[in-house]
Amino acid sequence: MGATAHIGNGEVIENSLITFSDGKITNIGDATRMKISTSDMDVIDATGKHVYPGFIVSNGTLGLVEVDAVKASNDLAELGTFNPHIRSLIAYNTESKVVESMRPNGVLLGQVVPRGGRITGTSSIVHYDAWNWEDAAIKTDDGIHVNWPNSFSRGRWWLGEDPALKPNKNYDKQVKELETYFNEAKTYNAGPKTERHLPFEAMSGLFSGSKHLYINANDQKSITDAVNFAKSQGVSKITIVGGYEAGEITNFLKQNNVSVFLRRTHSRPNNEDDDYDLPYKLAKKLVDDGILVSLEHSGQMERMNSRNLPFYAGTTVAHGLTKEQALQLITQNPAKIMGIDNMYGTLEVGKSATLFISEGDALDMRTNIVSHAFIDGRKLSLESHQTKLWKRYSEKYKNQD
Repeated sequence: MGATAHIGNGEVIENSLITFSDGKITNIGDATRMKISTSDMDVIDATGKHVYPGFIVSNGTLGLVEVDAVKASNDLAELGTFNPHIRSLIAYNTESKVVESMRPNGVLLGQVVPRGGRITGTSSIVHYDAWNWEDAAIKTDDGIHVNWPNSFSRGRWWLGEDPALKPNKNYDKQVKELETYFNEAKTYNAGPKTERHLPFEAMSGLFSGSKHLYINANDQKSITDAVNFAKSQGVSKITIVGGYEAGEITNFLKQNNVSVFLRRTHSRPNNEDDDYDLPYKLAKKLVDDGILVSLEHSGQMERMNSRNLPFYAGTTVAHGLTKEQALQLITQNPAKIMGIDNMYGTLEVGKSATLFISEGDALDMRTNIVSHAFIDGRKLSLESHQTKLWKRYSEKYKNQD
């Protein structure tokens, strides 16, 4: 009761009343206009605080690696070039200390994506408070991920090669290999299937429309070629992952109904002649041009940095988006792209009570202090390895005298 509710679709209710039961939101609105008996309810007075839908990680690898330097805890990728049948979900570690450190920042859901190879595998959507991977699954096998060939490449300077950017001599060959694989998969799935071929079977959802195709591509040529390729293969659900130069071809993306998982905003420009603040303002460019955008965070320390997802969104506010538009980048938009918006991503009656209360602006690292969090109406512990260490050592030094 009393919180400023950020619905996730651009709407804000200043003095809100939200009720939920059996894991779903039953009422939400202006507290001054609603009359509800709270005698049989647990009541949280959130006056002066803010309530948000749970933040959603796009293109993440949480739960697949615990300690980078310990190989036994690394289940990020499989050997081979074409691995559509590799399912990240069965490798997801619900006991990860890294995963539990997301909740105190309001990051409650995420897409778990395998890495490596040309076709990296099949992702799933999970929530971040579960006993096992079966319990964690929100949407199983939602899409297949492809690393599109680089149209340009640099020489390996550490081997004495020219580091200048040059056209990839093998580009056409690599694209042809991908085309051949897709065609063989279509032929297999249209045939009698007398012998099982698990990789080709995993591809069937792309052609029937039940699975999403996520294509990692950054430059204009790669993005354009990738989208045209997917369309030629009859794939209807397409998202570009990374999309560094997507702002240059927004009309093309819009015409083809292509969404974008945009690269981490806290990064440096790729090219010498790019604006220094291009990564910060690219989200606004895409949003203004009508592209459905979500933020992704792959790259250096991507699992640990997932907790900073709201602050990546906050950076886009400093470069032109409104706070509610920025919020959509990590709530409603990823839910729409991943196909879970019927239950998650916004605070609406009938949807999952997956939400949290912050003492201040959740997109600001100084004020995002989470006091309560819920997944499917279940109250979460906000304890983590970090909070335990903080309590331990704060008491130690407090009592040192």
